[in-house]
Amino acid sequence: MLVSAENGQLGGYNKESLYRKNVVMRTILTLLCLFVTDVAYASATSGNAGSIGQTSTWLGALALGIFVIAYVFVMAEEFIHLRKSKPVMLAAGLIWIIVVLLNNSAGQDEAALRATLDHNIIEYAELFLFLLVAMTYVNAMTERNVFEALRAWLVNKGFNYRQLFWITGIIAFFLSPVADNLTTALLMGAVVMSVGANSPKFIGVACVNIVVAANAGGAFSPFGDITTLMVWQSGHATFFEFFKLFIPSVVNFLIPAAIMHFAIPNETPESHNEHVELKRGAFIICLLFATTIVTAVSFKQFLHLPPFMGMMTGMSFLFFYAYYIKMTAPDDHADFGTFNIFNKVAQSEWDTLFFFFGVIFCVGGLGYIGYLEIMSSYMYDGWGATQANIAMGVLSAIVDNIPVMFAILTMNPEMDNYQWLLVTLTCGVGGSLLSIGSAAGVALMGQARGYYTFFSHLKWSWAIALGYAASIYAHFLVNG
Repeated sequence: MLVSAENGQLGGYNKESLYRKNVVMRTILTLLCLFVTDVAYASATSGNAGSIGQTSTWLGALALGIFVIAYVFVMAEEFIHLRKSKPVMLAAGLIWIIVVLLNNSAGQDEAALRATLDHNIIEYAELFLFLLVAMTYVNAMTERNVFEALRAWLVNKGFNYRQLFWITGIIAFFLSPVADNLTTALLMGAVVMSVGANSPKFIGVACVNIVVAANAGGAFSPFGDITTLMVWQSGHATFFEFFKLFIPSVVNFLIPAAIMHFAIPNETPESHNEHVELKRGAFIICLLFATTIVTAVSFKQFLHLPPFMGMMTGMSFLFFYAYYIKMTAPDDHADFGTFNIFNKVAQSEWDTLFFFFGVIFCVGGLGYIGYLEIMSSYMYDGWGATQANIAMGVLSAIVDNIPVMFAILTMNPEMDNYQWLLVTLTCGVGGSLLSIGSAAGVALMGQARGYYTFFSHLKWSWAIALGYAASIYAHFLVNG
């Protein structure tokens, strides 16, 4: 997920941002061109079973080009302030027009095309409903001041910079599996911005640590990141199997954190006396969210129903409790009487939800044309699962892990549980290698503008890469 321009609080342009834009865009375009060249080479040596095999046509190339251009716009969201859902939704529509034209020109039956379309619709519907419930709960907890109270508590404790570095990182690591990496990064980013106003160096390094911690924490929980959720819903790993990634995730967080620790000033910031009062029902809503998670897991594990059914059932818990809050509110307290849960639904990150629609249908269309079959043959058959999964993690730092993981699930290579957990790990933490590789990084570049930048993160990419390699080795030792 990527944060929207409005929610990221983006400011105006300056020379640094324009220079960074040019460097990032050149890098992305170069890597994408190399990737497309590899795909073109693989098309000459691989079959197109399971697709219409039209990658060599000019329309097939046009479809791939549309997707690449759309994703360049997505990556440039921080600079051009165009919400990421817009280019990918347009690209999805254009790609499927091309899919129909290619399907007709190849003389293929419409049944196969319809089956692919239906599959994509089901994938999106399950993801959409699951995330809608999670976002609604997070919005309700935010409105009840749950996260603000946590931030104020940390600010008031008077910790020194190094203690705050580790505290915010550890909290991000353990909060991300429940609240997702984007929400976690924004919350912890607000803490370091508040206490580190007089130490720009602390803010920059602490933000890098938060990004790494949030992504690492999200990798061992189906609720921590979209990629883990997609793998869980696809049935390639059970809920409790994801916790096999806990130790590799810890390693991924601790190694770069230990290295960056020595760059943190050994000073104590000025303490604040800030008090945030929890609104009525805050703890109950947190408890209901935990109950909803248990319900979703139970539906999947014991009833073999998709997790979104459990989440939607859990949404009803919140609906009824919101009704209780409203009906039992004191007449003289307007805040209690106006708690409307449907407002929390409306405040969901719709840009992100529509972005997923565009990504799923773009990748699904390219898969039907034949590109994913080529990619699977070139990488998974040619390189082997381990090398391919490690490369996919690195690619997710450039392209974003969501389309990468959906492409892998659509290709559905023959892999055992160890390899599915490996690609879950690499796609989950690989985005930490660059600030543009994850929702957490993009969000903090907007929130901590001028303190946390692409190049301030790139400065520590070597340490993050050490953690990335070590986490893969830890996975081999623990689960191999």
